[in-house]
Amino acid sequence: MVSARPLQVAVLGCGVVGSQVVRLMTTHADDLAARIGAPLRLAGVAVRRPDKLREGIDPTLVTTDAAGLVTRGDIDVVVELIGGIEPARTLINAALESGASVVTANKALLAEEGPTLYAAAEKHGADLYYEAAVAGAIPLLRPLRESLAGDKVNRVLGIVNGTTNFILDRMESTGAGYGEALREATALGYAEADPTADVEGFDAAAKAAILAGIAFHTRVRLEEVHREGITEITAADIACARDMGRTVKLLAICERAADGRSVTARVHPAMIPRSHPLASVREAYNAVFVEAEAAGRLMFYGPGAGGVPTASAVLGDLVAASRNKRSGSQGPGESAYARLRVSPMGEVVTRYHISLDVVDKPGVLAQCATVFADHGVSIDSVRQSGKDGEASLVVVTHRAPDAALAATVGALRRLDTVHGVASIMRVEGE
Repeated sequence: MVSARPLQVAVLGCGVVGSQVVRLMTTHADDLAARIGAPLRLAGVAVRRPDKLREGIDPTLVTTDAAGLVTRGDIDVVVELIGGIEPARTLINAALESGASVVTANKALLAEEGPTLYAAAEKHGADLYYEAAVAGAIPLLRPLRESLAGDKVNRVLGIVNGTTNFILDRMESTGAGYGEALREATALGYAEADPTADVEGFDAAAKAAILAGIAFHTRVRLEEVHREGITEITAADIACARDMGRTVKLLAICERAADGRSVTARVHPAMIPRSHPLASVREAYNAVFVEAEAAGRLMFYGPGAGGVPTASAVLGDLVAASRNKRSGSQGPGESAYARLRVSPMGEVVTRYHISLDVVDKPGVLAQCATVFADHGVSIDSVRQSGKDGEASLVVVTHRAPDAALAATVGALRRLDTVHGVASIMRVEGE
């Protein structure tokens, strides 16, 4: 029997994830108490609409005074599931200043204010845990931060947004266009009414900043993450990738430079070989590869979103923070000692797949090839088809600095024989 003082837990937000956290705290109460060494007691749930019926929650625990709840003085752990920057930032800081540890799933806030929040936790002897902020239920951040603490991580590559993966998967499997696939994702609940954060890559970029910071022991600001979304991906792009034995995925890529002096973080669509393990990640699932010097290649796979899976990650952090409270200890704080330079996208060495609409006449291919050569970009393969004076030219390059590839595309656009650049996509996985 557990007889220690109950630990008081405040939950901010009772939506899809918050309601599941409260439910699991109740249904697994005995097991959680045995694992922690003390029972968890729900001290309050802060919401915006107190009149809404919330099954399984004592109405007397529901409040609109979130600030008053987190600064009560008897709260041991605050679980923040509001999302966004404000009022989450103010409430988390208030909780930490009051000595409460914080568990959050707020990737946008962590990507923007992580160092400040870590400093507040350190100053006030509290913990800041956020496993659920990246890849939902998948145990990823703790292995990076703790299990690989003695190793050197060189690369983190993965699919970290379920909405975009579902859309691209449906475009691949059904031949649907982007708009049709987005409507299906919305109808099934995979996409928000306003999907901008997902489809434009903002969500994945915030996660990439967090991953890069942990992996490389370097602060990576959100504005230092190169970001491109999937809104310009067409059915023709998907078909072209299929013809090349590839598929299209929105990837978050965090890399350490070969000389070890700098790192990069980027999010963008890319063509990857069908033989690549990430190519088989379907629907709204997430998967992340970690490449470490000693451990080698590790893959983490599972549900990247959803109320119950995400609540699982939150509960794991809640247990860790509660154990630390009982023992009077703290978990790992920020590790940013390396202070590596974060390189801009232009310095990243990558490959391009470029589709051009050109005039169908002799010499056009040679003219385009000259543009590539002038910018120091080597061509890997070319496919050309034409009819009635119009032609399509598909070029795949060898690896080159992204700035040189971008300059090449700009020069191609200025050629009289090039009617337009139909699509540009990076090629990864080789």
